[in-house]
Amino acid sequence: MRKFVARKLVVAAALLAAPCFALAQYQRPPAKPADEPSAGTVAGTIADPTGALVPGAHVKLTAADQSTRETVSDSNGQFYFLDVPPGNFQLNVSALNFNTEVVAGTVGPGEHYVAPQIVLALATQTTSVTVTQTQEEIAQEQVKIEEHQRVLGVIPNFYVSYIPDAAPLTPKQKFRLAWKSSSDPITVVLIGALAGSEQANNQFKGYGQGAQGYAKRFGATYADVVDGTFLGSAVLPSLLHQDPRYFYKGTGSFRSRLLYAFSNAFICKGDNRKWQPNYSNILGNLAAGGIANAYYPASNRGAGLTFETAGIRIGETAVAGIFQEFIVRKLTPNLPSRNASQP
Repeated sequence: MRKFVARKLVVAAALLAAPCFALAQYQRPPAKPADEPSAGTVAGTIADPTGALVPGAHVKLTAADQSTRETVSDSNGQFYFLDVPPGNFQLNVSALNFNTEVVAGTVGPGEHYVAPQIVLALATQTTSVTVTQTQEEIAQEQVKIEEHQRVLGVIPNFYVSYIPDAAPLTPKQKFRLAWKSSSDPITVVLIGALAGSEQANNQFKGYGQGAQGYAKRFGATYADVVDGTFLGSAVLPSLLHQDPRYFYKGTGSFRSRLLYAFSNAFICKGDNRKWQPNYSNILGNLAAGGIANAYYPASNRGAGLTFETAGIRIGETAVAGIFQEFIVRKLTPNLPSRNASQP
């Protein structure tokens, strides 16, 4: 009886153990081939130059088998990749306002590789600034050149532009040039010489002789220059938008240049750079002639003085243009190149 019971217990134990054994056999994973290495993991932390962690950085991993995968750093600046094939790998790390960093490493089979902290350098900010001069600024630079033009290095030659497409002058620049020309010491000296010649020839007898007569002649001559210069080269050119300067031609036949120079007394450039009748020169000289009646001797006053003075000044402008075109340039040092133009 005892043997029978013992046998039943053995059979029962075998039956209970059989399912467990079968289950264990079913759950056991298949063995990997001996030549297939297990994958590893790669992790790291990203920071800026101050040590602050950089979240949201883009990380690209290129594995040894040239496969790639990407991720972004978390709120703690950390990133990680699972199942990385063992061998050499490369990390490309980039973030907004930072330079891209490239880090290389090697992960072994089944290794948990932690890269040294990756520090991203701040990107260099390049700002491009384009500075454009205004037309007034360009004209001012060109006027400064003209204010240094002197025949033989002495006689003022301010009202000539050797730059064909020179920028038009503003009213302020026209008045400045008029003042510069009429107040120049050489201008005053030349007026003094002309007044002396008039006294020597006893012109405008009503002024008399002696120091008083010379002073009156000097004052009248200087007033003519100032009136004509300001009216014909500043006031009217500003109102009529005309350019009071002579624009040197320098090219073409002798005849074409001669006609061009002579016509400058009657034709000028407008501030729009188009040629037009030189109302400023003609009307300015007529107005200056009319004003001369206020200070010339009574015996010389009248309409004749007005038209005579205006005619002389207009004729002087024509003759001056011819001299400018053919002679003066050769006698004026340090002139700008004819190829120079505004920016």
